[in-house]
Amino acid sequence: MALTELCYAINYCSTIVVWEHTFAPREYLFLHLEKRFNKAVVGMIMYDPNTQAVAKPSELLSSVRAYMSVLQSIENYAHIDITRVFNSVLLGQTQAKDGNGQDTVTFIYKNWYIELLKRATTGNIVFSPKQKAFVTVVPDNQMPFTAEEFTDVRELQALAELIGPYGVKDFLEDLMQHVARQVEELKKLVSENEATLQALRTNYDKPDQMKELYRRLNPQHVDIVLKRMTLIGVILCFRNCLLEALNDVLDRRVPFLITSIRDIKNTVPQDPHLVINELATAAGISCNVDPNLCAALKSDKPEQEYSFACLLMVFIAVSIPKLARNENSNFRPHLQAHANNVHCLPTAINALAAAMFTVHGHGDVHSRMEEFLALTSSSLLRLGQESEKDFIRNRDAVYILLDLLVEESQFLTMDQLETCFPYALIRNSYHAVFRQAESA
Repeated sequence: MALTELCYAINYCSTIVVWEHTFAPREYLFLHLEKRFNKAVVGMIMYDPNTQAVAKPSELLSSVRAYMSVLQSIENYAHIDITRVFNSVLLGQTQAKDGNGQDTVTFIYKNWYIELLKRATTGNIVFSPKQKAFVTVVPDNQMPFTAEEFTDVRELQALAELIGPYGVKDFLEDLMQHVARQVEELKKLVSENEATLQALRTNYDKPDQMKELYRRLNPQHVDIVLKRMTLIGVILCFRNCLLEALNDVLDRRVPFLITSIRDIKNTVPQDPHLVINELATAAGISCNVDPNLCAALKSDKPEQEYSFACLLMVFIAVSIPKLARNENSNFRPHLQAHANNVHCLPTAINALAAAMFTVHGHGDVHSRMEEFLALTSSSLLRLGQESEKDFIRNRDAVYILLDLLVEESQFLTMDQLETCFPYALIRNSYHAVFRQAESA
């Protein structure tokens, strides 16, 4: 009752003069509500850096909405624009730091999810295209939760609603910087094997020479290339899920705006400066060429970078068959995924090729992807000549990667795949991995 009367008093007394200083009770209350609400939003995350425990985005969203409904009732007693409080605080939470330099919801969740993605390379977490989420397949004592609790469609939509398009943009830029760092490490491996890769590129139609040249590559470098490309693929798969979640939220909140952006993207035939792609990505619409990835990979030496990009694609193509020896490369039909996340490789290859060959000015993505398909097909067909069981342990599961590559690519067609690799082999591979899963 006393609080209600105090609120009514604020309405009748806009300013109080004390010793030649003017005090505005309404503005004072507004600033304190803003400060309390900002602190409450961050506190409701309940983040513990020691245990990595954090509230699920859907739980935080429900808590924030409940807090907002309580604050909104103040308008019944005092003439205060509570909507302005909400806009100020929630907009600040979409940035990496708030006005006081403190960590925000965007910053905390961004770092937390990036740490989760790094765990995906250990074999405990698998990205499932069927569920559109990361799934914990092997319990980890250091993780008191399962990955799907935080990465399914509902949670990512809640995250997109909390951090908004600004927060998602900051999130994606940070993810692309992680991808760029992986690419920098790959450059070192390519430079160390440059001569061999050049020879492999020009002799892809000569099986005997290819086999001999492949032996010159450092086996450890081959493993590192596959591991780093898989990590890139995992990051890009998460990016796709987050973009889709943002698009679903915006489609529900501002359907006319999203429809207009989608029409612009589909209508404009060419976008050399990627302006339309930037607009579409900000609205959660996936593009063939990711503008954030292009910005992260941009260099002052385009010719050198172009040569590196070509040789990197060769390195990946000749390395893929080695996955057949890995016991964790088995395919799990119920998840539509490989146990070691190598099914994310096609996503990484398509995105990197599109970005690298666009940003370095040649614009020959189609030609380079056709070359990559020919090299990969030639390398995989040699697996059919291997007789040792260790070499062909998961051959069928690896053949499936070609189908995924073409299916996800905007630059390759099934007809082009058929000219390089018999689709009957891929069909038989699907049959074999499903039959193997049933028998297990």
